[in-house]
Amino acid sequence: MSSSKCRSSLPCPPTDWPSDPELWFCMVERSFEASGTDLESTRLGYVLGNLDPRYAAEAALIRQPGISQETRMKQLFESGDLGDRKPTQFLRHLRGLAGTTMPDNLLRTIWSSRLPLNVQAIIATMWDKDLDETAGAADCIMEAIQTETIAAVTPTTSSIPETIQTLTNTIYTLRMDLNNMR
Repeated sequence: MSSSKCRSSLPCPPTDWPSDPELWFCMVERSFEASGTDLESTRLGYVLGNLDPRYAAEAALIRQPGISQETRMKQLFESGDLGDRKPTQFLRHLRGLAGTTMPDNLLRTIWSSRLPLNVQAIIATMWDKDLDETAGAADCIMEAIQTETIAAVTPTTSSIPETIQTLTNTIYTLRMDLNNMR
């Protein structure tokens, strides 16, 4: 849909925006400001009414009220660790915070720095691989490490007090046998 088919009196930016939706929305915001349109419902109706239907869902998601770019960047650089998420889930979380403005090599650095050190050492050899492929490999590595950790943490069936009691009983029995032999 082009600006000549605009369905309202506001100037209509081009709708062939998939490569840079943030720029498109900046242009629409400026049009709203210039025309004095300040009702959110009017703005939403205008945007959805002038978008090609295949982009309408994407537009609604992008324009959802959310945290500001500055807040997202602070969260990206200051906080957040892997927690109980898989590396691929954590990467998706970081991508959500970074938006479309951050190059993959910088995102890779931030993402990998928050992984366990042993995983970092292994994926460091994958610098030439796609970031999503590397994250998938990190999932497999984490799963293998987690399985090993669980196996190592599994408690034994006998406990130390029981072992001590068994040894004490054995010593007592040996002592009694020794006394009987004298």
